[in-house]
Amino acid sequence: MARRWFVFAYSVVVYLVFFATICYLMAFAGNWDVGWRLPRSVDAGGPSAPIAAAVVINLALIGLFGLQHTIMARPGFKMWWTQWIPRSMERSTFVLVASLCFILLFWQWRPIGGYLWHVESAIGRRMLIGLSLLGWATLFFTTYLINHFHLFGLQQGWEALRGREAGEPRFTKPILYRYVRHPMMLGILLGMWATPDMTMGHLLFAGGFTVYVIIGVHLEEQDLLRVHGPAYEEYRRTVPMFLPGLGLARQAAPGDMRRPE
Repeated sequence: MARRWFVFAYSVVVYLVFFATICYLMAFAGNWDVGWRLPRSVDAGGPSAPIAAAVVINLALIGLFGLQHTIMARPGFKMWWTQWIPRSMERSTFVLVASLCFILLFWQWRPIGGYLWHVESAIGRRMLIGLSLLGWATLFFTTYLINHFHLFGLQQGWEALRGREAGEPRFTKPILYRYVRHPMMLGILLGMWATPDMTMGHLLFAGGFTVYVIIGVHLEEQDLLRVHGPAYEEYRRTVPMFLPGLGLARQAAPGDMRRPE
């Protein structure tokens, strides 16, 4: 029984770490003024470095997150990893390591000055900030569409406390997934790119994560094709990847399913 409580407590603590991290990510990317000075943001507060060194360090930080997220999300790694840790802790451990990679990025990110664009119009600034907030809201909303608590390990911890193993969620194609295959990734891209002040450092940040998203989505879809075969191939053919309207939007065949990373 003590082990069950440990697994549940672990899942709760990891979730709280994740939630704090994702909230800080939004503030970090948007240089938000939240009533107190952020110790770090994409454009301020980080260690200084020559431009070339800053670019290398920042790309390494993004690359570390991308490697962690890509490798630990693969079915083969999960099968190997769960030989050493309980299956009930696998997802929480993935979330914890991803959060630690973000925390390292916040701590070691080197801001780079210079503007690609700087919007002075008050209306323009509000519109871009609003678009960024819409992106982050889309990210959160879509996690609930595909089982938020399973995605971040809480359901697995709760079921372990009850002496049961959490099954995989029933994968369907809810609401936004009928119009784009990856609305969660679309939300992240909007959150990172929609800014009234696009510095060179912010451009590197948004561009680097965009490359990761494209690679990660490609690998995820290869996994989905292996699991669902022709059904997912039909889904890919009829529903665009990121932007609604860039392809057919009719409902895919029954049995089309979508699973979280």
